[in-house]
Amino acid sequence: MATTLTPVLSAHWDEKDSWTLAAYERHGGYRGLRAALAMDPSAVITEVKDSGLRGRGGAGFPTGMKWSFLPKPDGGPRYLVVNADESEPGTCKDIPLMLANPQALIEGVIITSYAIGCHKAFIYLRGEVVHVYRRLLNAVAEAKAKGYLGDDILGSGFDLDVVVHAGAGAYICGEETALLDSLEGRRGQPRLKPPFPAVAGLYARPTVINNVESIASVPAIVTGGAEWFKSMGTERSTGFGFFSLSGHVTRPGQYEAPLGITLRELLAMAGGIRGGHQLKFWTPGGSSTPLFTEEHLDIPLDFESVGAAGSMLGTRALQIFDETTCVVRAVERWIEFYKHESCGKCTPCREGNYWMVQVLHRLERGQGTQEDLDTLLDICDNLLGRSFCALGDGAASPVTSSIKYFKDEYLRHVTEGGCPFDPAQSALFQGAHAR
Repeated sequence: MATTLTPVLSAHWDEKDSWTLAAYERHGGYRGLRAALAMDPSAVITEVKDSGLRGRGGAGFPTGMKWSFLPKPDGGPRYLVVNADESEPGTCKDIPLMLANPQALIEGVIITSYAIGCHKAFIYLRGEVVHVYRRLLNAVAEAKAKGYLGDDILGSGFDLDVVVHAGAGAYICGEETALLDSLEGRRGQPRLKPPFPAVAGLYARPTVINNVESIASVPAIVTGGAEWFKSMGTERSTGFGFFSLSGHVTRPGQYEAPLGITLRELLAMAGGIRGGHQLKFWTPGGSSTPLFTEEHLDIPLDFESVGAAGSMLGTRALQIFDETTCVVRAVERWIEFYKHESCGKCTPCREGNYWMVQVLHRLERGQGTQEDLDTLLDICDNLLGRSFCALGDGAASPVTSSIKYFKDEYLRHVTEGGCPFDPAQSALFQGAHAR
């Protein structure tokens, strides 16, 4: 049982100047870079491989293995792209990390670039978070002024330029190939794979794409060593990570803990469900992962255990809902988001999300039928595994899982002529859609 947190990236967030280079260096910042520059690049990749670090952006693919997929150098450029386009409902770990400790990300970018032979790296940020954009720009400027970026970094002969790019607020650009298209100045839409980005990514050159938290974890691995990192977490899901608790919990926030901790343990640290209420359902990895219920409180939050229980660990965005929440209304709002954010490139996602919203609207207004549940499941069957990218799969997840666990609640919307929760809000909702 995990009873304590493991603050590494968040260890000094409470300091008033935590985002500055001076504060970062005060706590050992850039020791990892100095150690890495004294190593052969291949040795850095091996260290990350040995640590077992898996992508913290949702898919959980081994980070060091992804780096090793790059083809042998051919004299042309290769790129590192950091996916900071955090946009999914419930997911809120990378933005506070970049706000409170941006230098950890910058140091991770430099070490990773050195390891893969990259001399120009990009951080693709969601454009609406202007305060984070400014802070990243300042962090890059500070690092460059200190000699950590630019030409001949720390006298090593290694050169690196880092570009912070603000996107235009499209959720689809969190998909790595849509992100590349957007970065190249085109409309953000997923690319057909293969070729994969490791072979033909940004500007058709070999490219590594990693999540913010994945890259920010690299300096600690180089400094502490692979065995130190493996001492936390589970055998196949090693290390620490952010668990973002939001919703009906007493103390919501970021809890940096070993992988394999349970929601029951996290809730104990967070003061439990808000007073006088009880847990109804929750998401283990954001709105694109199948729902869990109270029966899953003791599932270890690692990639294997969550997968075996029928969901995905995803970004560890734990949205907590108590018994006052209408599951149909919650799912409806998520699907409205996916409908709005669908790029429209493929028919299953473009049409499927549109029609799911219509059906869910009918149910919520008391105009649905029992057959609507079969219609929703049929649409999900045509979405799952049939859309061009994972957005369609993600949209199907909350629908199918909510019907699995709360079918009776869906049927109550039919038999009781509308939403049985909070009639006043339901009436307002109906009026808004009637207009």
